[in-house]
Amino acid sequence: MDPLVNGNLTAVTEFILLGLTDDPVLRVFLFVTVLCIYLVTLSGNLSTIILIRASSQLHHPMYFFLSHLAFADIGFSSSVTPNMLVNFLVERNTISYVGCDIQLGSAVFFGTVECFLLAVMAYDRFVAICSPLLYSTKMSSHVYLQLLLVAYTGGLFNASSFAISFFSLLFCGPNGVNHFFCDFAPLLELSCSDVSVPSVIPSFSAGSVIVVTVCVIAVSYVSILTTVLRMRSPKGRHKAFSTCTSHLTAVTLYYGTITFIYVMPKSSFSTDQNKVVSVFYMVVIPMLNPLIYSLRNQEIKGALKRALGSKIFS
Repeated sequence: MDPLVNGNLTAVTEFILLGLTDDPVLRVFLFVTVLCIYLVTLSGNLSTIILIRASSQLHHPMYFFLSHLAFADIGFSSSVTPNMLVNFLVERNTISYVGCDIQLGSAVFFGTVECFLLAVMAYDRFVAICSPLLYSTKMSSHVYLQLLLVAYTGGLFNASSFAISFFSLLFCGPNGVNHFFCDFAPLLELSCSDVSVPSVIPSFSAGSVIVVTVCVIAVSYVSILTTVLRMRSPKGRHKAFSTCTSHLTAVTLYYGTITFIYVMPKSSFSTDQNKVVSVFYMVVIPMLNPLIYSLRNQEIKGALKRALGSKIFS
């Protein structure tokens, strides 16, 4: 901490990330586990991006969005996982004031982009199933580039609200963050300044993102369900549902954990439970997404077969 900056108050220039556990044996086990998960995350999502870009059969809006979802997963996981791995190996894991803001901002940015991309992908499935004859018009390259711009712009605005609120906080006492990364809630608990306004702005911003994207996803799938139930052909219904299975699985996993952390009352779960769920949605889900889409999608499996020249995924 720096010398006196405001009377008897000292300004915190770095934070100590307390991490997941103090047990040395458990820390070694978690280090190996998280490292393996992170390597699978990087290889799986990079492979998805390369496959989609290299295979002409996958040059469709749905796979265009999927490649950006894979990119967001890499960024989301990379914003916290490397620092978490360091935390398992050192007794005292410190992060600078600016570094903490960068970590918070990058996590919020990629997490928000993922929310928007999941909503955009739901809209894409809605257009493909409910208006198949107009699909090429409604999902032209101009349209899906605009949707992508909305996703990244939304991520930037939400991350900016967190970054600005973080810089408005004054830290002058304990600097131990009870988490494995610079999450906003435990940082608020350490602030010695008025947190009424800084806590409301990010909550409103993040809440708006969740409400808007969930509404888009819900309306899209209600319309899809209505359209599918009207189909007379069982084969047609099965094909329509099969194209949505992977996306619905990803949506359920991601929004289920977000709801647990950011929507449920804080008194209903402990800090340790919050950490475990955070590990799941920030570290595990980015690993699962490429597996979910590759194992459940016939076109991706077909592209993999052609690329590898084998029938591993048959």
